[in-house]
Amino acid sequence: MDWQPFIDADWRAFSLFNGSDSLFLDGFIVTLTSGWTWLPLYVGWLYLVVKNYEVPKVVAIIISIFCCLLLTEGVDEGIIKPLVARPRPLNDLQMGHVVDVVQGITVNDYSFFSAHAANTMGLALFFCLLVRNTLFSVAMMLWTLVNGYTRLYLGVHFPLDVLSGFIWGAFSALLVYSVYHFVERRLAPKGNYISTQYTKTGFSLVDIDVALCLYALCFIYALFRALLF
Repeated sequence: MDWQPFIDADWRAFSLFNGSDSLFLDGFIVTLTSGWTWLPLYVGWLYLVVKNYEVPKVVAIIISIFCCLLLTEGVDEGIIKPLVARPRPLNDLQMGHVVDVVQGITVNDYSFFSAHAANTMGLALFFCLLVRNTLFSVAMMLWTLVNGYTRLYLGVHFPLDVLSGFIWGAFSALLVYSVYHFVERRLAPKGNYISTQYTKTGFSLVDIDVALCLYALCFIYALFRALLF
């Protein structure tokens, strides 16, 4: 099978997202792509779980998160990337010279697929399934899409890399959550949350609002950092 048409289409799509002439946007994207920027979000997740669940379920969730990351990044970095060995856009021998390098950021390992995209999708979808709140789910999917976009903007991944990462991350989250849910039903009896102040999985809406405020702080921080560039 001739893969060249797909590769050419991937390059054309990549060119639509890679870089810009805006120093502000450069700084904003560089900040958003850093895992440290989202530390308040991680704190918000932990707050939600600890505040609303008993110790056995908290432990089960933490173990599930590690399992999800093991599936997303572990499989990608340990198996898929070395097996496929697709060069990063910048390292492509034929087209690498057209890549817009943002603030000197370069990555020299393989490109397919994006562990960044897989990790964010895996974690976001796992928490969407766990919390079961519409506003929270929209915010988590936005977080995932933003992180995927940053990888294209910075020129470190192709669109197909990001899309494949999203798919693998979603599969990993569904698998891990299914196992977690199976175990959860044996750790504690199923709750009957009929109050409008709780989600059907037992999370307080007030606590979800706290987590979303922490999430919003990440974007505010990124905006301020971008103004300083």
